[in-house]
This record gives sequence, C-alpha cells and structure tokens, in this order.
Amino acid sequence: MIDSLLSEIDRALKILTVKPVPRRIRPDSSTIQNKTLTQKEKALSAKLMRVNHTGEVCAQGLYRGQLLFNKNLLIKSELEEAALEEIDHLSWCESRIEDLEGKVSKLNPIFYFGSFAMGSIASIIDEKYNLGFLEETEKQVTEHLGDHLKKIPKKDIKTKKILEKIQEDEKKHQLSAKKMGAIELPAPLKAVMKVTSKIMTTSTYRV
Repeated sequence: MIDSLLSEIDRALKILTVKPVPRRIRPDSSTIQNKTLTQKEKALSAKLMRVNHTGEVCAQGLYRGQLLFNKNLLIKSELEEAALEEIDHLSWCESRIEDLEGKVSKLNPIFYFGSFAMGSIASIIDEKYNLGFLEETEKQVTEHLGDHLKKIPKKDIKTKKILEKIQEDEKKHQLSAKKMGAIELPAPLKAVMKVTSKIMTTSTYRV
C-alpha cells in the first residue's frame, strides 16, 4: 500500500506540474475562427475554461482515488480508460486557456487531493456505491458543461468545439458507470456534491 501511495503522489505531482500529453488531437484543430474575439470575450472564455480545467484536475484525482482500493478488474479497466480520456480534456483545456491568454487556477492542488480523498472513500465503501458516485459526478459535469456552452461568447467557436467533445465523453463515462451496476446515490449526498461543485466553480472562476 505504501508503494501505491508513493506512486499516486508522484502521479499527482505530474498532473499538477507537467504539461499533459493528449492521445487525441484537439477537437477544434480544423476549426477556423473567422471573427476575432475582443479582450473582454477572451477573458470570459479563459475564465470559463479555467473552471473546466480544474474540473478535469478533479476528475484525475477522483479516478485515481477510486482506482486505489478497487479490486474489480472490469471496473479498473473502465476507470483507467476514462482517466486517459480525461487527460485529453486536461490538455485541451490548458492549451485553449493559453490561446486565450489566461491562466490555470492556483487552487488546483487543493481540489485534486480533495477529489482523490472522495474517490478513495467511495471505493472503500462499496463497489456499486463507487460507480454510483462516478455516475452522479459525470452527470453533474455534463450539466455544468451545458451551462458553460451557453455562456461562451458566440464568436468563440473553437472553445465551444472543445467543450462539446468533452461533454460527449462525459456522457459516455456516465453511461458506462450505469451499465457496470452503479446505484443511485441518496438525495442528501447528491446535494452535498452540488454544493462542493459550486464552491469549486465559483472560486476557480476568480482565482
């Protein structure tokens, strides 16, 4: 277990400090943005993408925490594949933030380790509970992305292209968790997750 924890610490440091390398090309790579964004529009898109970037940092922490105590090989395989897709998301968000002359959140380490702890606890409690936690997380992320797609400036078609693909992947992860036997979480826990998500989105939008 000590070796596993040391390995996870090393992985966390890489996630938080090393530029991620995606397996897939950025969804907007062939998209031509004909209309130039104003500084105000770029700043808005950059802030929204910073929130999404932190969301992907949280996803990495969550998946790694869930994998730490998981013993089901099928679930392990699905979680590892989803985590790799989230690395793509992390890279896409980070590079788009750079395009928009923005910065990633300084709060990322806090949210990574917080998500890791929640994922670890969920995996310890129960296998189906673990999957239920994953399904609800992906559901809330999908809804959150839908909200951001409405807020992104209309001219910023490149950012929208990225978010649409991320949303598509998140829906797939949600359905995968459900197929593997996820149980629906109690309403109070869902409410707590929404409050936690709200704290994350509000704080990282500003910092």
